Amino acid sequence: DADAIADRTRDPVLREVLRTGLTDLRHLTMTDPQDEADIFAAAGTPWYLTLFGRDAIWAARLMLPLSPRLAIGTLRALARRLAKETDVDTAAEPGKCLHEARRVTFESGDLLLPELYYGTVDATPLWIVLLHETWRAGIPESAVRDLLPALRRALGWMSGAVDAADDGLLRYVDASGHGLSNQGWKDSHDSMRRADGTIAPAPIALLEAQAYAVQAARGASELFEGLGERPDRDWGDWADQLSARVRERFWVERHAGERYLAMALDAEGRQVDGVGSNMGHALGTGLLTPEEADTVVDRMLRPDLLRRFGIGSLSSDNPAYNPVGYHTGSVWVHDTAIAMLGMMREGRTDAAREVARSLLALGAASGYRLPELCGGEAVGSAAVPYPASCRPQAWAAASAAALLTVLGT
Repeated sequence: DADAIADRTRDPVLREVLRTGLTDLRHLTMTDPQDEADIFAAAGTPWYLTLFGRDAIWAARLMLPLSPRLAIGTLRALARRLAKETDVDTAAEPGKCLHEARRVTFESGDLLLPELYYGTVDATPLWIVLLHETWRAGIPESAVRDLLPALRRALGWMSGAVDAADDGLLRYVDASGHGLSNQGWKDSHDSMRRADGTIAPAPIALLEAQAYAVQAARGASELFEGLGERPDRDWGDWADQLSARVRERFWVERHAGERYLAMALDAEGRQVDGVGSNMGHALGTGLLTPEEADTVVDRMLRPDLLRRFGIGSLSSDNPAYNPVGYHTGSVWVHDTAIAMLGMMREGRTDAAREVARSLLALGAASGYRLPELCGGEAVGSAAVPYPASCRPQAWAAASAAALLTVLGT
């Protein structure tokens, strides 16, 4: 009940942002045609009113304190569609979670995406993370056990992809020639920028994909132990090894002692050293030491990233910065909310609340509907809208629940 939840808070802006966000999310909820008892959040309207793996998982994770049913339905809908075989055209590999499901093939220029498309590097570890978090939230054990075969398949894909890589990192590349060139959440062709503004070549090893994989492996280890199940490998040790590789190779050292995490490593093993919001996704995953997490938080609070209405996708100091660039300077609500929750998990409550206040300001400037994204620069007190954004959009709407988590009542 959106009204009942919204009325829990005394802050008038948060109350209306919650009311609008939760109402929007309810209207974006769809039933799985393979089992209508299960629900998930469609990514957004008008462009993406369908099942997107990453979007649905993040919406469910953000909403988990308020709606375990959404999490269970999302887990089941995606488990039914885990890939069973390798197919270059669809980017399918056994155990891999889908990127999107459509009724027809999507074509736009050189892009051709089949009805079921699996070109995502992060949906699979995120699915595992959601299963662990939903189990921790107290759903019936039987519901978790029903998903154990899917869990083992998803872990098999994740670990297989890492083990097969020369550098032991989770990478992506579009082998079909007509799929997404970037397969993380920043999936536009020009999103991976070096500090000099140039575009990094694929295959890419995204920072956040490694962080999700570490979190997924540790969560799976805890889940197997909690259920008295025998895993097929030591997932805690696997996570420790991946974490060590990431922490050794992703830290960028600059003049005057500046230190931050690269967005990725490129095809040549070089750091994609543009300062971006990606590092916020590593917070709260267990990838970083407390001291390293503090370094990330402090870097994200600097004004070249933390803007008036949220965290920018790319530093305003980067030569490629464009305040209305899709992933090159715009502010995305869910991206900001993820970093905000990570700050909370790392014990940086004041920082998390500072970021939350930027999202509240965006809500107040946007008619209380948190937009999918907006421009990285404000015009007076107004947010600059992104013309082609979804309205509403699921993970932006669900970010209202994250504000409630951080700010309380």
